[in-house]
Amino acid sequence: MRAKEIRDTYLSFFAERGHKIVPSASLVPSVHDPSVLLTTAGMQPFKPYFLGREQPPAPRLADVQKCFRTTDIEEVGNTARHMTFFEMLGNWSFGDYFKAESIPWGWELSTQGFGMDPERIWVTVFGGDEELGLGPDEEAIEIWRATGVPEERIVRLGREDNFWQAGPSGPCGPCSELYLDRGIEFGEEGERPGDDTDRFLEFWNHVFMSYDLAEDGSLTELPMKNIDTGMGLDRMAAVLQDVPSVFETDHVRPLIELAEELSGRRYSEGGAVTRAMRIVADHSRGAAFLIADGVVPSNEDRGYILRRIMRRAIQQGNTLGLEAPWLGQFAERAIELMGDAYAELVAERETIERWVGDEEESFGRTLERGSELLERLVAEAGRQGTSWIDAADVFKLHDTYGFPYDLTKELLAERGLSVDDQGFQELMEEQRQRARMGAATAHGSENTHERVAAFAAAAPPTRFVGYETLRATTGLAAVEPVNGKALVKLEESPFYAEGGGQVADSGVLRVGGAEARVVDVYRLGEDQALEVEAGTQIEPGVAVEAEVDHEARFATMRNHTATHLLHAALRERLGTHVRQAGSAVRPDKLRFDFTHGQALSTEELREVEDRVNEWIKASRPVRWMNMNREEAERLGAMALFGEKYGEWVRVVEVDAVSRELCGGTHVANTGEVGIFKITAEGSSAANVRRVEAITGPAAIDHFREREAQLREAGEALGNPQDPVAAAHRAAERLKEANAGAEKAQREQLGGVADELTAKAQEVGAGGAPLWVVTDEVHRSLQANPKQLLDLANRLQSKLERPSAVVLGSEFGGKAGLVALVSKDAVERGLSAGSIIREIAPIVGGGGGGRDDMAQAGGKDPSKLDEALTAARAAVERELG
Repeated sequence: MRAKEIRDTYLSFFAERGHKIVPSASLVPSVHDPSVLLTTAGMQPFKPYFLGREQPPAPRLADVQKCFRTTDIEEVGNTARHMTFFEMLGNWSFGDYFKAESIPWGWELSTQGFGMDPERIWVTVFGGDEELGLGPDEEAIEIWRATGVPEERIVRLGREDNFWQAGPSGPCGPCSELYLDRGIEFGEEGERPGDDTDRFLEFWNHVFMSYDLAEDGSLTELPMKNIDTGMGLDRMAAVLQDVPSVFETDHVRPLIELAEELSGRRYSEGGAVTRAMRIVADHSRGAAFLIADGVVPSNEDRGYILRRIMRRAIQQGNTLGLEAPWLGQFAERAIELMGDAYAELVAERETIERWVGDEEESFGRTLERGSELLERLVAEAGRQGTSWIDAADVFKLHDTYGFPYDLTKELLAERGLSVDDQGFQELMEEQRQRARMGAATAHGSENTHERVAAFAAAAPPTRFVGYETLRATTGLAAVEPVNGKALVKLEESPFYAEGGGQVADSGVLRVGGAEARVVDVYRLGEDQALEVEAGTQIEPGVAVEAEVDHEARFATMRNHTATHLLHAALRERLGTHVRQAGSAVRPDKLRFDFTHGQALSTEELREVEDRVNEWIKASRPVRWMNMNREEAERLGAMALFGEKYGEWVRVVEVDAVSRELCGGTHVANTGEVGIFKITAEGSSAANVRRVEAITGPAAIDHFREREAQLREAGEALGNPQDPVAAAHRAAERLKEANAGAEKAQREQLGGVADELTAKAQEVGAGGAPLWVVTDEVHRSLQANPKQLLDLANRLQSKLERPSAVVLGSEFGGKAGLVALVSKDAVERGLSAGSIIREIAPIVGGGGGGRDDMAQAGGKDPSKLDEALTAARAAVERELG
């Protein structure tokens, strides 16, 4: 059964049993889940439902979820089953069905849907745990018996194997796993699931989420019992296709075949060749999926994970003899294999090709030199008889040659060597010059978020009316004093809660004749809570008038619409690889981060700014509509990576310019933005650029200030009516003055050259004499290194015979030296570079150069005479 058939069989089975089929969530988790960098498990996107923070779209769900893990990345390639990217099939129940349905369905799908031999299926169940105060899961055991599984194939295991918990506390429960007996050839007689053996392969886990585990270890039953199951598609494909590893399944094997084709090697060779091909196949596939979901290579967080797997793949491809560029071919093959199931791969093909190509090119330039340094480190460790590599050497590999630290550790471990982890981290800390901070919620600590969530959950959800009105008379649903302020829950709220990069609204609540200022708005899924200043006594149940700060809201709306225009202009000018990587939409300005590998030129910035202003001048309508997410995607609406979207989404459309999924507030017409001005462009992270801009009154104030500065400059230049013409005239006069100064300088240099020529002395006995000038140029010349070299060239040309010229001068409290040796003097054994290297330490510096020309600098100009005397002595010594 092919991978596509496995997906279809699984989803259709559960659709027939009342499950709503939902699409895979992104590999980039929602910004509201900072606990992980990437989606690492099938249940992760459903955490808000299990925790009761959000309502699921249906009580029964089923999906195929993209997942990415690097926990065992070192094992990828070594084993038949480890991968970084994988797919999890799952079915879920939120307070609906439980064990009585989940277990028989698992058996039915395995034996009838997938056609597995029922005599080869074993199951494990929770066998109890004294510390938890729980006995064996007799309910599950009895259901398995009734389903037809004989007692001898029902194995009771302990808490470490068959009790699931997300962490030290929280929702948890017993689980039951299905295993396939692969036969005696994979193990020994008497082995059972749970033993350390390859004979039994676990293929489906059913978690019965029944309890809430407290921090003190006590259990209480959950008010709503849930089902969470997970089946690895890749592992199931290997079982049903009867192949020895996940790398030989129909949806991965073509990547292995491409490696064979390009390298001329065979996967069956085993050892390092098999391992390298597995790594290239897995990592190239994973890279394509990460890029399609908006990740770009960098040295931080999920961008580092992407860079690490790409560079690990490139390094392993190098061992196979693959000739660059080749990584893009693997990404393209992955798109061909998986594009039907995951349309985002096809949609982002150009972006995938760009980042894969850029990374291969940049790492390829340094791979060979870095590999040579690595080999030298290994050889040196062998000579010294040590098993330890210094942190500074490893840091150089990372910083200079782009070797991800984990890759270096892995390559060294293969040679039996280890690294000073702490020393490396200290060097990284020094380079960053800032502390690495852990992720936190938008409004402070996780404790604050939990407290606000608990407060909001105790009252009915607030209905947001802020798209339609900025003022609402409504009821006060709940109030709770907190740290000198108060949490407030309204029945209806015009206040926008921070989300999608847009800051929360500010404003006031009016109760009677008193006012309380709204200082923050917390987003809790589709719900919200306000934080207000204390001082006004407000009680639940009273009517309040809630009013948003109009000026701040309209300024924010202008900036949010301008952000959409900016995004569209950047994609139009730079390419479709540009995707939003973050934003901050505030009343005073906007900040937009986007994926792009290099700084924008002045011309590009001007064209982007002009394009946005063209759309503003065109007064294009801005519309927003709610629709099914699938319909929005068909219309080409762009999603913001890291945001979580439900089945029903809001689409903001700027007529004939852009469509984006967006819950923010916008102006009704681009003309309301007024004017758009980019104020800054720079780097936000590796391969991520940042643009800051202003609109409306803020932009008008900016141009007024610039106009005043221009007028002031015109007055200083004598023409306030036309400061540009005045600047041109001033530039011409300055050019003329500089030309006069340069002419005078040249004349002065010519005079000094004549004086020094007269000082030339013959050195050397027999044959043609060599003329030597060693002298300090007087300070009144006001020379710089360029002029000193110019003077030396003039002097050498005037001598017109075999010569050596060594001059010194003081520049800004430091010493400068230059040496010129004519060609025929070089042939007699004299070297300018050797002279400079000998005399530069005398003035406290260093330098060097070629045989015919060399320069140096030093800290001590008082030793120039001594250095020049040493220069003459060096010439005389060399000429004998």
